[in-house]
Amino acid sequence: MNKLIAPVALSAVLVLSLGSCSSDLFGFLNQGGETQAQHPSSTPAPTFAQPFDANDIMFAQMMIPHHSQAVALADLAESNTTTPAILDLAARIKGAQQPEIDTMTAWLTSAGSTMDTHGAHGMSMPGLVSDGDMVALAQATGAEFDALFLAHMIQHHEGAITMANDVLATTKNDDVTALATAIVAAQTAEIAEMYALLGP
Repeated sequence: MNKLIAPVALSAVLVLSLGSCSSDLFGFLNQGGETQAQHPSSTPAPTFAQPFDANDIMFAQMMIPHHSQAVALADLAESNTTTPAILDLAARIKGAQQPEIDTMTAWLTSAGSTMDTHGAHGMSMPGLVSDGDMVALAQATGAEFDALFLAHMIQHHEGAITMANDVLATTKNDDVTALATAIVAAQTAEIAEMYALLGP
């Protein structure tokens, strides 16, 4: 009898021990500070030296979806054209604007704000490509896509520059000033590049 009980008891102890380890490992137990100390939370949100005013926050709330559409346009280029110059431009746009989205999202977090969920600023986002035009772009390929992509991205960039210049006229925040200035410079240069690609 004892010979049977000992292995069973040992197995029970092992199961309980492993179960406890697994719970600690995956953070399912949230009692006391032991698990949190073993598994620290993600990196804290960055802090900024200067506060963000209402115009700064509105700028981020508008520019994040605006930039997100530019990234979506760049994604379409990756699948709908093989033109090296267009692919290179799309990659640079995506590579610049996704980090800027992350930066502006951090601003909103720091300010205790969220994205505008009611679309109140929709009419204030110049240059956005309509849903119908996005569908047309998604269906186009080759030279037809290239021409549509360039025309819409020029319009999109011009809208972003307008928004950036608007916030530059009001902001007192150095981070906002730096990003908006960078947007104006980069996208002005890219507009000139796109006009050259469109040709006469």
